[in-house]
Amino acid sequence: MDVLLGIVGSDESMRALRETIDRTQEAGDDLTVAIVEKPETGRSPTEIRDEAETLLEEAGIDAAFETLEGDPGSALVEFAERGEFDQLVIGGGKQSPMGKIRIGPITEFVLLNATTSVKLVR
Repeated sequence: MDVLLGIVGSDESMRALRETIDRTQEAGDDLTVAIVEKPETGRSPTEIRDEAETLLEEAGIDAAFETLEGDPGSALVEFAERGEFDQLVIGGGKQSPMGKIRIGPITEFVLLNATTSVKLVR
């Protein structure tokens, strides 16, 4: 399976990276990591890539990397469609005090607009 993982440097997206690494090791998926900038996370695209490369190298996984510019949600959806990926993986969503999921604007955009199957890791 061709998997695209979108990461923005948030704790949720880094959790999605770790879970995707586990899945890739088990299933032998082809993995592409798309890095999109979200200044609120406090991590630059270079820092995100360095951390992701370290984790992937430790797991023995060879992945392609892309750095996307522009609106994170739109950039991920457009790149997923151009690349003909089987699945788009994103991290996001927190549980509210009432037990319901709260998602941010990037996650919401991707879930509502992607034509590729989306896996939400929370």
